[in-house]
Amino acid sequence: MPKSFPEMRILSEVKNVMTHVLAKLRSQDNTKFNDFLRKKIRDLETDKRELVGVFGKTGAGKTSLINAVIEERTLLPSGDIAACTSVMIKVEANMSNTNYEAHIEFITKEEWKDELWSINQYDEETAEQKKHDDDDDYQDVAEKLSAFYGEEWKQKSCEQLMDTRYFREIPEFLQSTRKILSCETAKQLSARMIKYTRTDSNQGTCNGIKRWYWPLVKCVTVRVPHNSFLQHVTLVDLPGNGDRNKSRDAMWKGIVGQCSTVWIVTEINRAAADKESWEILKSISSLIGNGGECSSIHLICTKSDMIEESTDHSADVQALILGRNMKAKEAVRKEYNKLNKIKKHFGGDCFQVFTVSSKEYLKHKVLSLENTEIPKLQDFLQNLNDRHSETLNYVSGARGILSLIQGANFTKVPGKNKDVCKELERNMALHLLPVEKAMGDTWRVFEKCLSEGVEKSKKSCEKILHNFLFPRGKSGSKFHRTLNSVVKKGGVHKPKKRKEINLNRKLTSFLTDSIDEEFRKTFPNERKGGPFNGTLSKFSLGTESLKQKYKDVQLQLTFLKTEEDKIKVKLNARIRDQKKIIYNSLTQTIEELMEECYKTAAGFSGPGMLEKMRETLKKHVHESKDTMFVKAKDVMMNHLLSLRVEILETVMDTLKTSIDLSLRTDSCSVLDVSTELAMVQKFHNDLVNSSH
Repeated sequence: MPKSFPEMRILSEVKNVMTHVLAKLRSQDNTKFNDFLRKKIRDLETDKRELVGVFGKTGAGKTSLINAVIEERTLLPSGDIAACTSVMIKVEANMSNTNYEAHIEFITKEEWKDELWSINQYDEETAEQKKHDDDDDYQDVAEKLSAFYGEEWKQKSCEQLMDTRYFREIPEFLQSTRKILSCETAKQLSARMIKYTRTDSNQGTCNGIKRWYWPLVKCVTVRVPHNSFLQHVTLVDLPGNGDRNKSRDAMWKGIVGQCSTVWIVTEINRAAADKESWEILKSISSLIGNGGECSSIHLICTKSDMIEESTDHSADVQALILGRNMKAKEAVRKEYNKLNKIKKHFGGDCFQVFTVSSKEYLKHKVLSLENTEIPKLQDFLQNLNDRHSETLNYVSGARGILSLIQGANFTKVPGKNKDVCKELERNMALHLLPVEKAMGDTWRVFEKCLSEGVEKSKKSCEKILHNFLFPRGKSGSKFHRTLNSVVKKGGVHKPKKRKEINLNRKLTSFLTDSIDEEFRKTFPNERKGGPFNGTLSKFSLGTESLKQKYKDVQLQLTFLKTEEDKIKVKLNARIRDQKKIIYNSLTQTIEELMEECYKTAAGFSGPGMLEKMRETLKKHVHESKDTMFVKAKDVMMNHLLSLRVEILETVMDTLKTSIDLSLRTDSCSVLDVSTELAMVQKFHNDLVNSSH
């Protein structure tokens, strides 16, 4: 459950101690040693948030679920008004004040002008036809304009639609700044932010709202005061398919790639058979798996209190519901086990199924609190909060720094620390050998797998392209608009209601398939073992054993142990970021090598346009296939090599500097921090003992 009061008190007291010590150091001479200490104290503060991405179609119960889990039943608007599928909503803790706040980030004026101009691409005849057609681009822009302008946009020019009178209530949009709504209660905030996050499906007025601002909104960050579940966790309500708008889509991809957990929300009555939920998982699997950092996938079946067999509120009904829920879980797990391609990205125990009832959690009419399974999700969030061990990490770091300061008070005999320095550097070199070997082995395995992928890609790319260019059951008149959208948008088309079409990913499929399993083993999203077969986690300077041999520098060795721990945490975070770049480089390189071809194809118009686009793509792929996939492979291998060099240099440079300043520098500290060190040492021991 929430972080204990004693733990919060410890963190507060130790932070006060280090603030006091830093103030004292600022009055000291600007020596290399003192500069080093000041930097180390400033670096103690970290706030790495865990992101939980929440996906699901409109009506599945996402907002009710989020409200129930964080115990804020009126926070996110839900009910009759449909959720806007393009606005991302982050929900996190407000650490600044006691208000409920919404920080609204808008798209740029230029992006909105592009939306307005895009509608002009349709002449009156074709536009009229496409209103009854499946032209997603037209329908999407028309929906946005109708929401914001009503029907008057149809009689206005683009210049007239940018008149400032339309933006009187949101001057922040014109100023390219964030709009902040601040309220004393969740209910008040919900009412005020509804026009920025929801849409009236009838495009009429609702609750007096005449103008809906969601078409201009990129993201809304909702900040909740006094909420322990959100201390280090951000819940993000996400569209399942990115967005046509480039900046929204870039933000969507970035957030999806940072999610350590994904919740896919669907109604229980058709959970296993809900194609849309499984399509969401398939479409994001590479972004959250090898291309991301997700270690937990939860399929959450909502409205679990609803059952057709009976309306009687009795113990028998609860038994019926629980029996049905168990069958639903089994059916969902069975369906997931069929998805072999997706499972290449994740560990065996990453997938869980929950059957929840937000309604029953709040009202307790049929199900017990435990059987609503909301408490299970709350426990999961609290475990994510605890994963950071913010207090222990901070106290450990503070203990190390205070040890170093106090150790510097003892008189140094010139050259006396030479032996301990030699042993530390020998241990560092010795323990880096397994790390270096593991990285070399990875390079060779990737080289082999990708070489096979290159050959398969060369043989199959033209067939893949042909199947894409001549889809079954789709007439030329309909497909030419789809293909035109694909080439205009760099190989990617995002229909509003169907799954994304990504030609770059199709062309890269044999390369990614060749590397997926080895990539997951090398860079697991589960944080237990760590990357490169856990060799980095096992790295050690051997400071604990050296303390017995070199008792006069025990305090400095304590500091070096905390430095070793910190460098591992820092490098693991860096590797997590870099591995996304490495994996996604395959598709990105293909996209870059196809760019000129797309531009050429996008320039065609008039009779024969479809055939010209097809021929341009076929010709380019045929002529480039012998070099295109080799280039993608080489880019990935170069990224991997750069990471290898960076890891080794970071470990050696950081620890060598710390060893030199701890044991080779003759600077003496004039600060006596023995009292502070004793207090922090006691806190550290208490925290370590309580975690076992």
